Amino acid sequence: MNPEEIRRDFPLLKDVIYMDSASTSLTPEPVLASILEYYRGYRANVGRVVYRLSRLADDLYRNAHRNVADFIGAEEGVVFTRNTTEAINAVAQGIKWRRGDVVVTTASEHHSNLLPWMRLRDMGVGLKIVKPDPDGSFDPASFEAAIDGDTMLVAMTIASNVLGTALPAREVSEICRERGAPLLLDGAQSVPHLPTNVGDLGCDYLCFSGHKMLGPSGTGALWMREYDLLPLLVGGGAVEEVDLEGYTLKGGYEGYEAGSPDVAGGIGLAAAVDYLRHAGMEEIALHEGRLTRRLLAGLLDIEGVEVYGSVDSRERVGIISFNVAGVSPTEVAHLLDEGSDIMVRSGHHCCMPLMRHLGLPAGTVRASLYLYNTSEEVEELLAAVEEISKMA
Repeated sequence: MNPEEIRRDFPLLKDVIYMDSASTSLTPEPVLASILEYYRGYRANVGRVVYRLSRLADDLYRNAHRNVADFIGAEEGVVFTRNTTEAINAVAQGIKWRRGDVVVTTASEHHSNLLPWMRLRDMGVGLKIVKPDPDGSFDPASFEAAIDGDTMLVAMTIASNVLGTALPAREVSEICRERGAPLLLDGAQSVPHLPTNVGDLGCDYLCFSGHKMLGPSGTGALWMREYDLLPLLVGGGAVEEVDLEGYTLKGGYEGYEAGSPDVAGGIGLAAAVDYLRHAGMEEIALHEGRLTRRLLAGLLDIEGVEVYGSVDSRERVGIISFNVAGVSPTEVAHLLDEGSDIMVRSGHHCCMPLMRHLGLPAGTVRASLYLYNTSEEVEELLAAVEEISKMA
């Protein structure tokens, strides 16, 4: 993988240092070209008519599902969604819950993997929340204590979108298999950055977003081991037969994608997968690992800077949250933008319960790395943070 060659596909990087990929990644030229090709060359709906433009769109849209499934080590089971949030809600609304069922999740979850389970309380579904240690890590024994015969689902992220800390997903998967509890994994911060195989993860549902992995906004995916959920939506496109007495849904992913889909978005997501595959997921992980080690060590060396999460780079992805003593996270982000053209996130990162648990009412500054970032950019961020710390 050649970062400098890759950077040529991201014109915006000529003007800024972009370190907010945990929120939304940039989109390379080949992905944009695939979307424009659809709109310019064969703009048509799918699954509706037989003229050649529609057939071409339909073929490419089906291929996109196969492509994305292959990217996560699956043969099928991928349903396109708007984002990880919709995918998680599709599971929450698709399970036939009974009063007394329990969901087990963690206090490190993005709101999107917490609120859907909270809402089930009105149906009599219980919620157990496993809390992390101060560095954001989890003891698998905490999950062993929480998962029992009443557990209908375990829902957890693979990596924290705030701390970057990796959660013990594989260990929890083994506990779930032993106790017969289905497992949903939020892969929003892992699928774009690490080689992913659903067979190795041992989960029943995997949710992730296209806009965090070089794809267009409004795209995402839900992988299901079995098509065992009630569809979130029903309507045109998902139906095999309809009469005034009832209806029969299509099999496979089509039964879960009612309405006219975002054909261009699906094709763009597949193009993003191709781009990542060409760069090499192993190489991307190694590249980000090197940058993360340097950024973590550099921040820890700056007086007045506090870093959150594990100090072992092997236990995290390329997300680092920190604060500068005497300067609010929002002000740090503003100073980095105005003074150094460095784009980072500030605030609660859609994880208010975790912030309260860590005693961080104003949140943190978050720098998140991707394949297009360089060691030179990391050094510029470190130098800029050091200047801010001296001003405080």
